[in-house]
Amino acid sequence: MTMKILMVLTSHDQLGNTGKPTGFWLEEFAAPYYIFKDAGADVMLASPKGGQPPIDPKSDEPGNQTEAMERFRNDPAAQKALANTVKLGNVKADGFDAIFYPGGHGPLWDLANDRNSIALIEGFYNAGKPVAAVCHGPAVLKEVTHQGQSIVKGKRVTGFTNSEEEAVQLTDVVPFLVEDELKRLGGRFEKAADWADFTVVDGRLVTGQNPSSSTSAAKELLKLLR
Repeated sequence: MTMKILMVLTSHDQLGNTGKPTGFWLEEFAAPYYIFKDAGADVMLASPKGGQPPIDPKSDEPGNQTEAMERFRNDPAAQKALANTVKLGNVKADGFDAIFYPGGHGPLWDLANDRNSIALIEGFYNAGKPVAAVCHGPAVLKEVTHQGQSIVKGKRVTGFTNSEEEAVQLTDVVPFLVEDELKRLGGRFEKAADWADFTVVDGRLVTGQNPSSSTSAAKELLKLLR
C-alpha cells in the first residue's frame, strides 16, 4: 500500500497591513515534500483557494537556499503540482494517511480560522491519523478541538517562538504569536534556541519549531506512519 500524504499550504499573500507580501516558506514545503516522495508516498497538495499558493519571497532569497529548494527549482513535475493545488473544500480525510502543514506567515491569517482546514484536521485526528505542522504551521491548530477541548491541551508542542518572531521584527504585525497561542490553549510549549532544529512528537501530533525543523518534522511523521 502506498502512503498518501496531504500537504496543505496557505493562500494568503499579504503581511497584515504592511503592504509587504507573505505566503508559505519554501523550505518548509520543499524539504518535507521530497522526504515524503523519496519514501514512496503519494503527496497531494491543497490550499484554501486552490491553484498556485503564494511563496514568501523572503524564503527564496539567496541566503535561505537549501538542497531541497534547489531540487524543487529543477523539478518541473513538482512545480506543476504546486501550481495546481486542489481547493481545500474539495478534500476529504478518507484515503489519506497523514496531513502536513508547512508554515510561513500566511497560515496565521487564513488556515488558522479556515473551517475546511479545521474539519480536516479533526477528521484525520479522530480517525487515528497523524497531524504534523512546522514553524507557523502549528497556528492551524488554533480552533481545532478533540473530545471537546483544544487538540493541543496537555500536549507537548512547539512552533515559531516569540523570540524568533521578535528577530524577524513582526511581533506587532502578526494577528497572534504562535508560542503564546499554543500556551493559551493549554499546550505544553517546548523550544530550543532560535533557529535550531527542534521537533516535538506527542502521540499523533508532530510540531516543528522553525524552517530548520522542516526535515525532522517530516521524518518524525514518516516514523508514525511506519
